[in-house]
Amino acid sequence: MSAQTLQVTEDEEGMRLDRWFKRRMPALSLSHLNKIVRTGQVRVDGARVKTATRLLPGQNVRVPPLDLAAPATPKPQVSEADAKALREMILFEDRDLMVLNKPFGLAVQGGSGMKQHLDGMLASLPNERGDRPVLVHRLDRDTSGVLLVAKTRKMAADLGEIFRSRQARKIYWALVEGVPKPAQGRISLYLAKGEGMGDDRPARRDPDAQGKLEKMRVAKHGEEDARHSVTYYAIVDKVASRLAWLSMKPITGRTHQLRAHAEAIGHPIIGDPKYGLKPKNDPRRNDPLRAIPEGVERKLHLLARRLILPHPRGGMLDVTAPLPPHMQRSFEMFGFDVKQYDPIENAPE
Repeated sequence: MSAQTLQVTEDEEGMRLDRWFKRRMPALSLSHLNKIVRTGQVRVDGARVKTATRLLPGQNVRVPPLDLAAPATPKPQVSEADAKALREMILFEDRDLMVLNKPFGLAVQGGSGMKQHLDGMLASLPNERGDRPVLVHRLDRDTSGVLLVAKTRKMAADLGEIFRSRQARKIYWALVEGVPKPAQGRISLYLAKGEGMGDDRPARRDPDAQGKLEKMRVAKHGEEDARHSVTYYAIVDKVASRLAWLSMKPITGRTHQLRAHAEAIGHPIIGDPKYGLKPKNDPRRNDPLRAIPEGVERKLHLLARRLILPHPRGGMLDVTAPLPPHMQRSFEMFGFDVKQYDPIENAPE
């Protein structure tokens, strides 16, 4: 048996050498890997390296002769039920990515006591190399709508950079209590997380799945953990003074941003269990003019309606999600037309 030279692929960009070996040669023990790296038997483009060295596409990795036993653990079973459910959520798909229509009530990522979540379900759609799709961003458990998933690590990194550089344009629809004034506006506030709440903007965990996390709160500039947040909104339609259909465009991506912003301007999103509750001394609590009509389901009326962003391979990705069933019933009850002109869509960036 002789040494071999393997080339790093685009999808392996930025991967640590030890994780690269784990991916390519899962039967190789970490102790043996450490030994062959330490003794210089592993080289990258002819140079000695460490196990923590980050790899770049096109680099050549020299792998010494290895006597590898078959993997001791069997491959995980793929859930056909999860695969079928995910395929039914797909709004758009190409060789690089998928855009899913996340349903109400499905957590994006797991947490304490959370048995089913979308991140876990993605393991049911591995590629030919056994790699699973990767979440690019996240939505709260009770928020419905467009969710972007990359099929490779490289594509996830490219799409993540597009989100971080704010090239992605997101439009949300919400039904809120009362009618905001003015009809179109900009909400600019500092938000801080409550005790025990982590920053969940990257696709790492679902705060709604934890159950013990506090609300985001309006904070002052300079306060510890306070982060600036900006949302543009516009009223699309309304029902007297009772409620309004808002189109919302977040410029920043803070935890629970739209829900916290809606509450901060005095018009919480209908059905929000965390931000829709009013204190006993709040005059809005018993205001008959703002009473939610009977028949409206007490589920969060927030939809990630549309996602627009440049595709890493060229062109634009523009995907729209339909209303979830509970919002569809509310729209029908109030006579709202989804084809109605949405002022926020053509608003300047």
